[in-house]
Amino acid sequence: MDRMARTPGTAAAVLRAARADRTLADAAERRILSHAVDWAVIHRVTDPQDAAGWRTGELDAAPVPVAGPGAPLLGEWCVAEFAVALGMSTDAGKALLGEAVEIRYRLPRLWGRLVREELTAWRARRVARATMALSLEAAQFVDQHVAPVAHRVGPAQLDRLVAEAEVRFMPAQALRRAREAAESRHVSFHTRQVSFDGTVRVDAELDLADALELDHALGRGARRLADLGCGESLDVRRAMAVGELARTQLSLDLAEPAPGSGVTTPRRSRRRVELHVHLSEAALTGTGGIQPGLVARVENTRTPISVEQVRAWCGVPGVAVRVRPVLDLADHVRVDQYEIPERVAEPVTERDGCCVFPWCTRPARPTAPDEHSCDRDHVVPYGQGGATCTCQLAVLCRRHHRLKTHSPWRYQVLEPGSYLWTSPHGYRFLRDHQGTLDVSSPDPPEPPGPRQAATAPAGRSGSRPHRRARTPVPAARPDAAH
Repeated sequence: MDRMARTPGTAAAVLRAARADRTLADAAERRILSHAVDWAVIHRVTDPQDAAGWRTGELDAAPVPVAGPGAPLLGEWCVAEFAVALGMSTDAGKALLGEAVEIRYRLPRLWGRLVREELTAWRARRVARATMALSLEAAQFVDQHVAPVAHRVGPAQLDRLVAEAEVRFMPAQALRRAREAAESRHVSFHTRQVSFDGTVRVDAELDLADALELDHALGRGARRLADLGCGESLDVRRAMAVGELARTQLSLDLAEPAPGSGVTTPRRSRRRVELHVHLSEAALTGTGGIQPGLVARVENTRTPISVEQVRAWCGVPGVAVRVRPVLDLADHVRVDQYEIPERVAEPVTERDGCCVFPWCTRPARPTAPDEHSCDRDHVVPYGQGGATCTCQLAVLCRRHHRLKTHSPWRYQVLEPGSYLWTSPHGYRFLRDHQGTLDVSSPDPPEPPGPRQAATAPAGRSGSRPHRRARTPVPAARPDAAH
């Protein structure tokens, strides 16, 4: 009987079968990576002229090796046979061989986890693709920080760590890349490619602060058009707001009038965008001057940037800089009401950073003026005795807040910032600041009944919360889910 055409069983049986097949496929992918390393070792060369590599856009430039500095060179003519044997193109085979060599020789901690079957091949390959352009020292930094949690981190977290490694260990390259990015800024109007409906495409590359401010201005213009009765969609009204800006802002008021001329110029408005930037004390005070490799983090975009870029933003006329105190996230803040005040919401936002549903990475704060921030959810519903306090609130995006409220999904607090989720069919996922970990047992229980309170009701207002015993989490293979 054709297995692809068989009648499906119960939902629980389908999930069990899918997870079992996923485990078998993961094991096979790990073995293929090991075979790729063996093939590369057998066909190792010492002369760069004989090595496989990637061609750049420059005709006279030497090919870029398939793995980063410090990795052995792979013979050019051996790639095609390995690729064809696996049923893939030569370029795809070259990428596989290069990533395998990158992991084996430049990311030894990551390779060790692969050998111990603690990590899937696709996650290891994703890290390898990100580190190939780094120096050996920078790659080792990424390996040290990523390997222990590689089974949990998402692409955005990995990209941020790679960018930080470049700023810390390759400051000259990071500075050159920043200058190239600054030189690539542009606003292009494709007026020679007009559609039949009379529209044209516009694309731009802007400074982050300028882009956020423009986004804010277009959102404000779109709201005004709606207030005036415009019934178009938000996207259309934002496009219309661009035209309104062009018609009302006819010149840049940058010139100063001559003394005694009696001419006045409108006062330039301050930037209305708020960037949440996290800096160390050395970066903030400038102790010892501007040191290469100092890193700041922009919470709006959840990306690392150089301290020099922060200083450039702060040097723009009209910018107001506010230094906020560091929050002690271990403090317990509680109020006796359903509404969540800022002094309670802010520590929760800083602690969780993003939606705490398994694998979700939606930032807690909006990344654009027209976006909504994530919700602050009472883990135990307030009407069932849940407290409005930092130890009983969590960040959830609107989609997963509704999922938790209206479906059998449930979760509980193990400790502030660490959550144990249970799916409708009994699969369990640990979520904390390091990412998501599948902690399901091999044979999960039957689908749960009606959703119950996730934790016991909190004490009365004004009392310190009792310390809860940590809920035991069943042992599981670290990379059991995707």
